This record gives sequence, structure tokens and C-alpha cells, in this order.
Amino acid sequence: MKLDILAIGAHPDDVELGCGGTIAKEVANGKKVGIIDLTKGELGTRGTVKTRATESINAAKILGVSTRVNMSFADGFFTNSKAHQLALIKMIRKFRPEIVLCNAIEDRHIDHGKGSKLASDACFLSGLVKIETQNNGEIQDVWRPKYVYHYIQWQDIKPDVVVDISGFTQKKMDAVLAYETQFFNPKSEGPQTPISSKNFTDSVIYRARDLGRLIGTEAGEGFTVERYPAVNSLFDLK
Repeated sequence: MKLDILAIGAHPDDVELGCGGTIAKEVANGKKVGIIDLTKGELGTRGTVKTRATESINAAKILGVSTRVNMSFADGFFTNSKAHQLALIKMIRKFRPEIVLCNAIEDRHIDHGKGSKLASDACFLSGLVKIETQNNGEIQDVWRPKYVYHYIQWQDIKPDVVVDISGFTQKKMDAVLAYETQFFNPKSEGPQTPISSKNFTDSVIYRARDLGRLIGTEAGEGFTVERYPAVNSLFDLK
């Protein structure tokens, strides 16, 4: 399956929080989008692997993505190693995305920075002809995504690019709140975590609105880039 966009997250819910609005908008525009979760989030304080898996399926349906894959890397302990890179290269060559969206370059959770670097390195290595991979017994063609963008997570990183997600904030939040065990739920008796408070959920909405304010729209999502963004004309800038 050829994808336009492949969004990669260290844990199920990273993608929804970081770029759920952008994904929903691109799907509405007819783009094919897929999600790869590197881990099952098995070290999460709240919920279980089983509930997280169900929640990720429900969130994917809300966003309308074409596919979602879990790599089953070890939560908290995966590394940017050859074995992990090759596993991800196989997925990149399988889906051949034009754009890859991945974790924040640095963040509170150690997996986010690791996942960011792993995804970025795998995108580069996927374009090298002397790295051979197979899918279902067939040698894969090389593929290097044209662009790699990093969404913003816990830390308030200054974005290089802001995507207007006006009209898609609610769908983003519906996908986020599909993770019922992870985020604010007044009926929950689970232990409190930094992301289970109402303040955290409100902050996701506020960040989108604030970025929207800064670009003159209703809402936005920010990304950092690995190379200079380019436009054909100054009039393409908004």
C-alpha cells in the first residue's frame, strides 16, 4: 500500500496528541495516511496492553487512517540500533510515504527523543541501495521519504512550520480521548499521572488554539524540520 503520509510514534497516543489534527485534515483532503506505533505502551501507569490496543484501533477509525501497525519494540528500552532500524526500514519501503511525521526531537519521555532519532535515521537509511530488505520473501525497492517533520509533544518547542487545522480540533480531541484509560476521566479510579489531569487535556486544546492565534487561524499544529522549508514564491507564505 502506497501512503502519502506515515506518522510514527513511540507509543500509541503520541501521534494523536502531536499531529492528530493534521492527519484528520489530510485524510479529509483525500490523502492516504498510516500510523506506526513503535511500542505497545506496556510500561504506561494506567491501562493495559490490551486496553491500549483497543484504544489505538478506535482512535485510528476516528482519524480515518488507512492502516496502523505496531512494531512491538520494548517500551522504555528500545534503542536506535541496527535491528530496530532495519525493522523500520522494511515498513518505510513497504508503505513508500512521501512524508514522515515522527516524535519530538527531545521531550520529557525518553522514548520520544529515541523514537524521533530512530525514525529519522531509518528514513535516510531506507534510501541506500546497499541495504537489502525483504517483504514476504521479495527484495524491497529502496525508498527515501521526501520530508521528515517532527511534531511537538510535552516540551514547548518552538515550531519551524505550523499547519492550520481549523475545523479539525474536535476530531483530534476525539481521537486523543479514545484513549480512555490514559487521559482525564472523572470516573476513573486509576492512579494520577502527568497526562491524566484535566489541565493536560485542556493544554492540548490551548496549544492548538494558541498556534492558530499566532498564524491568524482557529487552530494549528507545530512541527520542526530537518532542512529549510522552501516555497516557490513569497506569496505562498501565509
